[in-house]
Amino acid sequence: MLYMIIERFRDGDDPLRMYRYVASWVTQDFGRCFQVMECEDEALLTKLTARWDDLIEFEVIPVTSEHAAATLAPRL
Repeated sequence: MLYMIIERFRDGDDPLRMYRYVASWVTQDFGRCFQVMECEDEALLTKLTARWDDLIEFEVIPVTSEHAAATLAPRL
């Protein structure tokens, strides 16, 4: 399953320190970061985000693949 991970950096944190080597989409003000992750067990994502919870507020959203139109076509 694919997940959109939206990260909001907690007050006073330096996002450059955390994302120097990660391929992510970061807003110009470095206030938020967007990532797409693939994981078969959402509990593992929960475990991962818990490790960074003191620095980052996470929003985890299950999403469809980039082929959403083809996936949804039979339902239309």
